[in-house]
Amino acid sequence: MFGSIFSILLLIAAADAAGIGVTYGRRATSLPPPVDVARFLARDTIVDRVRLLNADPLALRAFASTGLAVDMTVPNALVPRLADSVAFTRQWVRTRVAPHAAAGTNVSRILVGREVISQANRTLLLALVPAMQNLHAALVAVSLDNRIQVSTAHSLGVLDALTTSPSAGRFREGYDAAVIKPLLGFLRATGAPFMVNAYPFYGLTDDTPLDFALFRVGATGVMDTGSGLLYTNALDAQLDAVHSAMDRMGFGDVDVVVAETGWPWAGEDWETGVGADLAGDYNRNAIRHLGSGVGTPLRPNRTFEVSIFSLFDEDLKPGPLSQRHFGLFHADMTPVYDAGILTAPEYVGPVSSKVTPAAAASVPVPAPDATAAVSGGRRWCVPAPAADAAVLQENIDFVCDQGDIDCSAIRLGGSCYEPDTLQAHAAYAMNLYFRSNGDHEFDCEFGHTGVVTTADPSFGGCNFT
Repeated sequence: MFGSIFSILLLIAAADAAGIGVTYGRRATSLPPPVDVARFLARDTIVDRVRLLNADPLALRAFASTGLAVDMTVPNALVPRLADSVAFTRQWVRTRVAPHAAAGTNVSRILVGREVISQANRTLLLALVPAMQNLHAALVAVSLDNRIQVSTAHSLGVLDALTTSPSAGRFREGYDAAVIKPLLGFLRATGAPFMVNAYPFYGLTDDTPLDFALFRVGATGVMDTGSGLLYTNALDAQLDAVHSAMDRMGFGDVDVVVAETGWPWAGEDWETGVGADLAGDYNRNAIRHLGSGVGTPLRPNRTFEVSIFSLFDEDLKPGPLSQRHFGLFHADMTPVYDAGILTAPEYVGPVSSKVTPAAAASVPVPAPDATAAVSGGRRWCVPAPAADAAVLQENIDFVCDQGDIDCSAIRLGGSCYEPDTLQAHAAYAMNLYFRSNGDHEFDCEFGHTGVVTTADPSFGGCNFT
């Protein structure tokens, strides 16, 4: 008992020193409403930051007055528009950011895109820094630049493939001068951090054994022959490879933040290292280590802000089962395992580390209302009859700015363009969002301008899927 209490005190000290966050993704079929999530995180955990993987106004509103810092993410598809138009960027900040900041949401950062430099998309790459510059200028225009930073999160794919040790870290050739150097210059000028998604789980090899990834090596460690520094865990090695790359470019003074790290609690039979016990060990040790003040061998005597991926499992994500099982909590907000972030730790029984595809799909969902039977159980999201026109336009803009939602059907020439009315286009867009996020009623809320119906709004060649 005393051991567990002492562990919690250490983790709370780590939170005070460096900041502990969680990422909040919503690509799942069964999730609690954002307002319940916000209340739970603020009341029952030691986290002080949440990273939204989009700019969802429902989630932003939910975190108002919680005191939690919120990082919101601009979808990749929107980055070129922000880069191309100062006027559009200023409007986006005035309508999507400033109202939430004024209403009490502690928006701390706007993250431009997600792992943009790893996308190998020339248009996106060249738009990244101009979009960040335009966003910062727009924040200056509404006097929010002292409250809200602009940055972007990177995978370790920003490093050259020849980075075989921390001291050999360097950025990918061709991207270093064209994109990363001006990016680092922007971060230095504005005081924003370089943010990296670091996952020792994905680095597991014969040369990077499980114990090294899980902070279990102890004092023996692994020597970096290039620097003579001793490494006792894989996360330090990954972070110092980034530090070395930044030092090479003359930007060693820019702060580094761990935007994402985590460990899957379940996966396929062939996946190595998955398991709830291992996930608990990794996340507890990562939080404790990064907040301890020990630092890394190349950056000693400092703390690191860290966000754990992810708050919930996301069963709509593609890829192997491990991709869908990084969640810290079930949909009812009971812990999958003890990650060390609850203020009052609960006992968590044994959890199977292997989940079959059939079992993964059997997620409980709320039962539809009785009238849904006439539509074969289907439901759709449409605008409320008295919905304000300006808000409906905001709904359309929000949905169609999402990087993974296709609004081409309501563009000129699309199958749902006619009738060319705000109500009709809003109905299609709002239903797309509702459907893409798992048909949750709260995903049709749209600031009280959406309603769920059992009457199929499809017509002619326009199909509301």
